[in-house]
Amino acid sequence: MKYLAMNIKYPVEAQKKGIQGQVICQFIIEKDGKINNVNVIRGVNKLLDNEAIRVIQAMPRWHPGLEKGQPVRVQYTLPINFKLQ
Repeated sequence: MKYLAMNIKYPVEAQKKGIQGQVICQFIIEKDGKINNVNVIRGVNKLLDNEAIRVIQAMPRWHPGLEKGQPVRVQYTLPINFKLQ
């Protein structure tokens, strides 16, 4: 969450139009921790959806899931809130 807070850039055009809401993304964490197959499950607007995808794809590697001590692929769902102050 700290990574998201520091790296999300609220699109200027979305700010001007007053667009806000929650974008829910789903992705796969591979055995080596890489993120693949980023999809928007519930979007708000193309501007916010694209920013959510961009920031998730740029994330550093995650710790993969473990099953019986072995790394496995894991599907993860992440909500990202865009709120104007």
